Amino acid sequence: MSNAGVKVKNRPNLSVNIGGIHMKNPVATASGTFGYGPEYAPYIDLNRLGAIVVKGTTLEPRAGNPAPRLVETPAGILNSIGLQNPGVDRFIEEYLPYLAGYDLPVIVNIAGDTVEHYAILAGKLDRAHGVSGIEVNISCPNVKKGGMQFGSDPVMAAEVTRAVKGNTEKPVIVKLSPNVTSIVAVAKKVAEAGADALSMINTLLGMAIDIKTRRPVLGNVMGGLAGPSVRPVAVRAVWQVYREVDLPIIGMGGIMAAGDALEFVLAGAAAVAVGSANFVNPCATMDVLEGIEKYMIENEIQDISELVGAAQRFSL
Repeated sequence: MSNAGVKVKNRPNLSVNIGGIHMKNPVATASGTFGYGPEYAPYIDLNRLGAIVVKGTTLEPRAGNPAPRLVETPAGILNSIGLQNPGVDRFIEEYLPYLAGYDLPVIVNIAGDTVEHYAILAGKLDRAHGVSGIEVNISCPNVKKGGMQFGSDPVMAAEVTRAVKGNTEKPVIVKLSPNVTSIVAVAKKVAEAGADALSMINTLLGMAIDIKTRRPVLGNVMGGLAGPSVRPVAVRAVWQVYREVDLPIIGMGGIMAAGDALEFVLAGAAAVAVGSANFVNPCATMDVLEGIEKYMIENEIQDISELVGAAQRFSL
C-alpha cells in the first residue's frame, strides 16, 4: 500500500500512550497470534509495530490442550491451544533478549491458575530487562484452571489486578472477556483496582461438532472464537466501556483491514491489536498501519487522538 500522490503538509501523528507505554503508532499484535516475534520477522519489519504482545506466559511450562486445536468457521477460527508455552523463566532467558534488539515496546501476556501465580509472574517480569508492560489474561476461554473464571467475576478480576499491581511498577493492562453478563461491570472493578489500561476483547466461547463422527471437533470440546464474526461484538464492548471507564483501551477482535481497526478507534479504542488476521496474511499489521495513515492523510486528520471515540459524539 502506498500514499504516493496524496499531498499533505505534515505526516499525521500516529503515536499513542497506553497507560504509560509509549507506542509510535496504535497497531499492536494480539497475544497468541504472533508468537514471540521471530516467526514474523521474515515478513515485516518488527520495528514498525506500535508494540508486540507475546503469547500467553505462565509460571511453569505448559504442553497445551489435546489436538485438534484449531478449526475454521464460516467467518473465523475456533482455537483451543491451551496456553502452550515454555514458562516465564525460559521466556526471560531465551526469548526476551531477541526482542530487546528491536525498537518497540514488549508487552507480556500472563495467565495463572491462582491469584498468587499472577503475583509471582508480575514480580519476575518486573525485574526483567526489556519488558514494557504486562497484559493480564483473566479471560482465556480454553483452559480448565484460572482463565475465564477470573474474568467473569468482577470481584475476582479486581483481586487479580491488585495482586499484579502490587508486584510490579510496569504498566498493567487487563484483558477482558466478552463471556460475561456485563463487561462494563468488570472494567469498572479492574479500574478501581489500579489497572492502567484495558485490552478487549478476548475470544468468545464456542464449539464445533463433526456430523460424520458425531463428536466435538476440538480435543478440548470448546474453544475461543476469533475472526471477523466477533468484530461487531468487540466494537460494541469497546463503545460501552469507553463511555463508563476512564482508561485507555486496546481494541481487538476480527481486525482484518484498516477499516476494521478504525471502527474500534472511532468507538473509543486508543490502540488496536491484530490477531487471527496474522494467520492468513503475515503482513496484516503493516496493511492496517498503512491504511490508517492513508485514511488520516486523505481526511486531513493530523493526530490519531482526534479519531478516538469520535463516533460517540453522534450517539443519543
